[in-house]
Amino acid sequence: MKFTEMRNKLMKHFKEMTKGVDHLFEISVDKDELWNLYLDSFPAGTNEIYRERREHDCSCCRQFIKTIGNAVVIKNGKIITIWDFRTDDSTYQPVLDALSNFIKSHAVSDFYVSKFKMIGTLKNYAEMENGKVQEWTHFYVELPDNLVDRSSRSEGYIKGGFRDTRNVFKRSLEEISMDSLDTILELINSNTLYKGEEWKGVLGEFKRYKKEYDKLSSEMEKDIYAWEQSVKAGIAIGRIRNHSIGTLLVNVSEGMDLDTAVKKYEQIVAPANYKRPKAIYTKKMLEDAKKTITELGYMDSLQRRFANLDDITVNNILFSNRDAARRISGVDDIFEEMEKNVAVNPRKFSKVEEISVTDFISKVIPTAKEVEVFVENKHDKNFVSMIAPCNKEAKTMFKWNNGLSWAYTGNITDSDMKQNVKAAGGNVDGVLRFSIQWNESGKDNSDLDAHCIEPNGHEIYYGSDKKPRMSSMGGQLDIDVIEPNRDMPGRPSVENITWADKSRMKSGVYKFFVNQYTARGTKGFKAEIEFDGEIYSFEYNHPVSGNVQVAEVTLDNNGNFTIKKKLSGSSTITSRNIWGVNTNQFVPVSVISYSPNYFDEQDGIGHRHLFFFLKDCVNTEEPNGYYNEFLKSELAKHKRVFEALGAKCHVEDTEDQLSGIGFSMTKRAELVVKVKGATERIMKVKF
Repeated sequence: MKFTEMRNKLMKHFKEMTKGVDHLFEISVDKDELWNLYLDSFPAGTNEIYRERREHDCSCCRQFIKTIGNAVVIKNGKIITIWDFRTDDSTYQPVLDALSNFIKSHAVSDFYVSKFKMIGTLKNYAEMENGKVQEWTHFYVELPDNLVDRSSRSEGYIKGGFRDTRNVFKRSLEEISMDSLDTILELINSNTLYKGEEWKGVLGEFKRYKKEYDKLSSEMEKDIYAWEQSVKAGIAIGRIRNHSIGTLLVNVSEGMDLDTAVKKYEQIVAPANYKRPKAIYTKKMLEDAKKTITELGYMDSLQRRFANLDDITVNNILFSNRDAARRISGVDDIFEEMEKNVAVNPRKFSKVEEISVTDFISKVIPTAKEVEVFVENKHDKNFVSMIAPCNKEAKTMFKWNNGLSWAYTGNITDSDMKQNVKAAGGNVDGVLRFSIQWNESGKDNSDLDAHCIEPNGHEIYYGSDKKPRMSSMGGQLDIDVIEPNRDMPGRPSVENITWADKSRMKSGVYKFFVNQYTARGTKGFKAEIEFDGEIYSFEYNHPVSGNVQVAEVTLDNNGNFTIKKKLSGSSTITSRNIWGVNTNQFVPVSVISYSPNYFDEQDGIGHRHLFFFLKDCVNTEEPNGYYNEFLKSELAKHKRVFEALGAKCHVEDTEDQLSGIGFSMTKRAELVVKVKGATERIMKVKF
C-alpha cells in the first residue's frame, strides 16, 4: 500500500469520527516522543534512509503529528484516536496500532482547539536531481466547521474555560452525594427552599449524570466521563459546585446540619428581610421522626390547646384572685366602669414604692386578696399564653416534668428586642449593647440613627465609618437602616452598636442618643442598653426631632458599668387594646405562677419566668404548641420536623384561657401593681 492510500483512509476515518462531535480532546503525551514512535514503528526495511533522512521522516508529517496526532474523540466513554482505522497493510498497520496504543495509555489532559480548518499539507512538489518535479503527499485532515474556532479569543483562553468547567464538574460529581441531591430536590418540591424552583431542572439533570458517574468502577473511566460529559452539561450544570445551590449541596454532603446549610444558602441568595415559609425537613426526616415519636409514646402529646386553671395544680399557683377570675355579666356602677377606661400616664407611678420581684413573691403575694397590674404600651411584647396538651394524660415531651409550655406574642419564647437585632444581622453578645427600634406599625419610614460618643470623643454613627468598622475601643455600628419600609419591610427597623471586649474599652462616660436624620412620619422609638446581663429599656412616644438623649453609661477604673438615664419627655398617653386588654390601665390578675419549667420546685431548667394571667385576656394569635428548646434530648435529632409540627399543630381554643403578661426573671424590667389585702398598696416590682 502506498502512503497516499493510507493517508486517504486516515482522512476518511477522521471525517467519520468527528461526525456529530462538538469537541476534540488532547491526550497528554510528549510530542517529540510521539513523532519518534511514528518513525520507529515501521517494520524493518520499510523506512530506510532516503538521501539524508528516513523515507517517512518528513517535516510536513512531523508538524501534522505534533499538531493533531494526540487529538481524540470521546464517544460513550470510549476514546477514539485519529489512528484507529484498519489498513491491513503490513507496513502501516503496525505504525497505526503503535500510535493508537501509546495515546490510549495516557490520560486526557485538555480540550483541542484550532483556529484553522485545514491541518497538515495535502501535497507539495520538489524538483529532483534529474530535473523532474516530484509530487509528495503528506498527512492532512479538514476539521468540520463546528470544530473551528473563529472568535477573537485566544486558544489558551478558550481551552482554560472548558478545562475549568470540566474540573469543577468532576469535583461536583465526587463531592456531592446522591442523598444531598434527593434532600434538596425534596425541599424544592415542597416549596421550602428560597428560589429553589429555579434549580429544579438543573439538579434533575445533574442527578442523572451523578447516577451514571457512580456506576463507573475505575478512576480512568470516571476521568474520561468527566471530560466527555462536561461539555454536554454546559456551565450551569458543569460548574454547579460554584453556584449557591452547589454550596448548599456540598455542605449537606459533608454532613452539615441541614438547617444550618440552608441558612448559609439563604444568606447568599435571600434578601435581608426574607423569612422562610416553612421549617426545613424532608420526607425521610418526617418518617424517622414519626417512628421515634410512636416508639417513645409521644403521639398523643402533639395536639395542643390553650391552658386553663384546671391545668395547674394548687401547689404551682402563687396567687389566685377568685373575684377577678369570674366573668361578670353585668356592671353595678357604670361610672366606676367608665373610670377604668381612662388612660393613666405611667410617669404618675415614678415615685411609688419599689420592691424586688423576689420580695414581691415571698412577702406580698401570700397576703394579697386582689392583685391588679398596670399594663403599659411597652409591655406589648410581654403578652404570653400557657399551652397544654389536649390529652392531659399524654407523656410530656419537655425537659421538665409536665406537659405545659408557653408562647409570647409573635411566637417567641422570650420577649426581647434582641431577637429583632439578631435577625437583622446585629451582634447581641457584646459586653455593652445599645439598640434602637422603630416603625413597628409600618407607618414610620423615618431614618433614625443610633449614636454613641465614646470617652475619647470619637462618635460612632452611620457616617463615622462607611462600612461596619470597629472604633479603637471596639465599638461597632453593625446595622444601619435608611428607609425602613424598603430596607426592613414588614418588621420593625433596628440599629445596633456593640462593644465585644471590655479590655479594649477605656474608662469614662459613653453617651447614647438617637438622631432623626430624615423625618417621614416619625412616631418615636424604643431603645435598649444591655450590660452585665441586665437590659435597660426606654420608650420615646413622641415625634423625634434632632437628638434625643437616651442614657449615659460609665465604665469605672475597676471595669464596672453604671447607668444614668437621660431620656425625658413622652407623648400624650394613649391606650391600646392587646388581646382584649386595654393598656395604661390597671387590669385584674386571675392567677400568678412561674413558668412550667419551674413547677413542682424544679430548678435549673432554662430561664424562670413569672406570669400574670389577666382577666378577659384572650390570645388572638396562632401560637406554636411548643418550641424545640423545650424538647427532651431524645427528640432533638428530629428538631426540624418538630419545628414544623410546633407551627402546624393548631392550638385549640379554651374557655378562661391562661393568657396575660410575663417577665423573665433574668432580664431587667418593671411592673406597677396594685395589691389589696388588709390595705391597698401600689408598688413597682423590679425584675
